[in-house]
Amino acid sequence: MSNSLTNQQKKDWAKMLFMQGQMQVQDIATKVDVSRQSLSRWIKDGNWELMRAAMSTTREDQIRNLYMQMAEINRVISERDSKFASPAEADTINKISNAIQKMEGDYGIADIISVSKQMLTWLRKRNPTKAIELSDYFDEFVKEKLK
Repeated sequence: MSNSLTNQQKKDWAKMLFMQGQMQVQDIATKVDVSRQSLSRWIKDGNWELMRAAMSTTREDQIRNLYMQMAEINRVISERDSKFASPAEADTINKISNAIQKMEGDYGIADIISVSKQMLTWLRKRNPTKAIELSDYFDEFVKEKLK
């Protein structure tokens, strides 16, 4: 089957397998019938590693982590005789607070990729040609967001 696929179809298939994170690069290359070097180039040129990392860590996970960091700083401060934050702690609290505020108000790359995948899955059942076309636009949009 893979011999009848276009290079772009092989690339899309390889990307899907790579994003799932369950196969080694060599196994993906073999399955898709491309060289390991070509697949490595696609991964590098397309920022697939960064995309996969963004997908595996949701915005909610990141926000939860920031809140846990804030709680730990506050716990350390509360256990001291002086209940006031040092300048460095105050600066860190401020930075974490700003990061939380920004993340709670913005959509992250993981959110964009998740919605993109759901939309493309839905569209593939109805209009595979449009799904391929839209996939290219989603890829371009995500790449711009990663810059």
